[in-house]
Amino acid sequence: MQTVAVDKLRFGGDKPLVLIAGPCAIETETMTLRIAERLKRITEDLGCGLVFKASYDKANRTSVTSYRGPGLDEGLRILQQVKEQFELPVLSDVHDVSQVAAAAEILDILQIPAFLSRQTDLLVAVGATGKAVNLKKGQFLAPWDIEHGIGKLESTGNQRILLTERGVSFGYNNLVTDMRSLVIMRETGYPVIFDATHAVQLPGGAGGASSGQRQYVGALSRAAAATGIDGLFWEVHENPDQALCDGPNSLPLDQVKGLLQQILAFDSVFKQGVTGAVN
Repeated sequence: MQTVAVDKLRFGGDKPLVLIAGPCAIETETMTLRIAERLKRITEDLGCGLVFKASYDKANRTSVTSYRGPGLDEGLRILQQVKEQFELPVLSDVHDVSQVAAAAEILDILQIPAFLSRQTDLLVAVGATGKAVNLKKGQFLAPWDIEHGIGKLESTGNQRILLTERGVSFGYNNLVTDMRSLVIMRETGYPVIFDATHAVQLPGGAGGASSGQRQYVGALSRAAAATGIDGLFWEVHENPDQALCDGPNSLPLDQVKGLLQQILAFDSVFKQGVTGAVN
C-alpha cells in the first residue's frame, strides 16, 4: 500500500485515518478562519490529523445564479491565512488548467472535482506540479474505472495520489454509495478517502440547487470507517441551513467532535485488530 505524505500527515497503510474538512465554499475570511480554528482544536483533542478544505470557486453549481465563492486570487489568499495562522495543510478544487500554477503555490493538496475526473489536460497539469492530488471518482464511473485517471496522473511521474469515493448516480436526483468501491479502489495501491457529505447530496434535488440528507452522514461514515479507509471527507458549516453552498448535505460544526470520536474508534479497531482490513 502506497503511503502519501502531506506536510506532517501520512495517508495509507495502517496509519490512522485523516480528516479532510471545512466549508463547501469560502464565504467570508472571518468565518473560514473561525471554522479552521474550531476544527483544529477538535482534531487535536482527539489525536486526529486534519487537512482544511474550502473551495475558492464552485464552477459546477446547478444554477448560473448560485454562489460560487470569492474566486481564485481572494480564495487562495484566505487559504494562505489558514495555513499560516493554524499550521494546517489546505486543499481546494482546481477546475481549469489556467488555475493550476497559482493553486499549486498555496495548496498542499490539489483536488480534481468528480465531474472533471476524466479531463486529461487538467489531470496531467495537476500531476505535473508534483503536489499531492485528490482525485474524486466521477459519479458516472465504476470504481475500477478510476485506474484511467490514475494513469494520467502517473504519466507525469507523480504518485502522490489520493482517491475519493463520493457516491454514484443512481437515478433522478439521487446518489448511492456502494461500499465495495472503497475496497476496489484501494486495490490500486493508493489511499482511499470517503466523502460522506457529498455521498448524501441530492444533485438538483431542490430545483435550482442541490439538496441533501445530512441525517445519513454518520451512518455512512461509520460504515466506511469499518472498511479501513485512509481518510474521511466532511463538508462542515456553523449553520448549514444558512450556508451559501451545499448546506443540506453539510455537517453542523457542533456535531463534528462527537461523530469523529465514534469514527476514530471504528478506525482504531480495524487498523490495529485486522491486518489489511479493506482487503
